[in-house]
Amino acid sequence: MPQPLSPSDLIIHPASPLLIVDVDEVLAHFMGGFERYVGRHGFEMRIDRFALFQNLYRPGDAEHLDFETGKGLFDGFFRDGADDLDPVEGAADALATLSQQAGVVILTNAPAHALESRTGWLSRHGFDYPMILHTGLKGPTIQAMAARTSGQAAFIDDLLPNLDSSETAAPDVKRFQIIADQRLRPFAPTAPDRHGLHEDWTSLGGALGKVIGA
Repeated sequence: MPQPLSPSDLIIHPASPLLIVDVDEVLAHFMGGFERYVGRHGFEMRIDRFALFQNLYRPGDAEHLDFETGKGLFDGFFRDGADDLDPVEGAADALATLSQQAGVVILTNAPAHALESRTGWLSRHGFDYPMILHTGLKGPTIQAMAARTSGQAAFIDDLLPNLDSSETAAPDVKRFQIIADQRLRPFAPTAPDRHGLHEDWTSLGGALGKVIGA
């Protein structure tokens, strides 16, 4: 069984570029996999806002699920359903190319019991990089990792609060946003004037290559 990593466990080359990459809606189509999971448990997803639990319904109901029911499904997914995620198109190939010039670290907000399923999923889909399970805003953790190299660091996430947190804690780290689910994308808060916004890994991979000099 894999052992959890902390940022201090990472081997970061002191002069190499560093890519810090989220998983859900960046490397994995989380919403699609979670939708299938809740469907197997008698619920449905209707994406009409940038949210998770507030997009979950009992069939026929006009009111979304309460937080506790949604959280129970979320926790259950990471116990029983997190292997059922489709990889985001082009992500594995892009990171494989970029990793020839830069270190890659996966930084994902997920519950502790997701360690085995998440590590296994990443490895099976070509994302065999060190992974840190995280909670909360990511800025301070990004700052701590980026401070260990003189190379350019970049952070990729789907959530604006994490990108804003990185901007505050580590302003020299380049920031990029991608939301893989096309249904969710129109509702997502973005700030393209501060965080590079991309719709696919063809575009994002090219932008990251320029940042790290690949």
